[in-house]
Amino acid sequence: MVVAFTKRNILLYFRDKTSVFFSMLAVIILIGLYVFFLGDVTSKGLPDFPSKKSLLHSWFLAGVLAITSMTTTLGAFGILVEDRANKRYMDFYASPISRAKLVGGYIISALFVGFVMCLSTLIVAYVFFNLKGESQIALSHLPYLIGVILLSVLSSSAIVLFIVSFFKTSNAFAAASTVLGTLLGFLAGIYIPIGTLPDYLQTIVKLFPVSHSASLFRQILMESAMLDAFAQAPIDMKESFQLGMGVHYRVDGVLIQSRWSVYYLIGTTIVFSCLSLILMRKKV
Repeated sequence: MVVAFTKRNILLYFRDKTSVFFSMLAVIILIGLYVFFLGDVTSKGLPDFPSKKSLLHSWFLAGVLAITSMTTTLGAFGILVEDRANKRYMDFYASPISRAKLVGGYIISALFVGFVMCLSTLIVAYVFFNLKGESQIALSHLPYLIGVILLSVLSSSAIVLFIVSFFKTSNAFAAASTVLGTLLGFLAGIYIPIGTLPDYLQTIVKLFPVSHSASLFRQILMESAMLDAFAQAPIDMKESFQLGMGVHYRVDGVLIQSRWSVYYLIGTTIVFSCLSLILMRKKV
């Protein structure tokens, strides 16, 4: 029953082209802004160095992957909100499936959608960069990227499930999706690199899991370009660039290693999953 219900949710998501489009809308807007505006602004704000263009492309792609993990799971959980708004859950109660399996079906389908959409984004970027002769993604990095995608999708889906558990109407969900999609560009440090923000805003950004997902993606995707760009540069210059562009974060003067970002994402997944399940047991 869980498999059938999960399949039903996945098919509903992908059959609704409008839903798929709007779940990717924030990413589409970001790409448009980067191509026509943000790319030049970010580039002009940095000194010239080798592989600068490749480095910025990798930096941008990392932010896009982090955002996609949340916007697509949000779109997938829209089916839950619609079912609740249209009272479809009453029909499900008449079937042999339990509430726990119902919730599980929604969660698994959202995880599947998020992973597939992030992986598709990565594949499209890989093909695009190779066609332009700018190979950004080494195949040896692929297992690490898939691992970060899984972790990012898990964390995002837990947070999104907690958020959507409060919505009972499609209109409220749509409004929240618009607000969240707008905020994600700032939280992932794409609209404005984190190093240019005031200290208190940097602290706020570092609290959001999506910023840690972006950091992990950047550390992998930017590795080879970073070696070329700063091969002859002082270590301090490289560290300053990484902190300014959100490749690494510093908290209370301590440089946050990648493993701590992983622990943070795992922790937020556990916390928000528990909170969400408590709420969903009462509302689904």
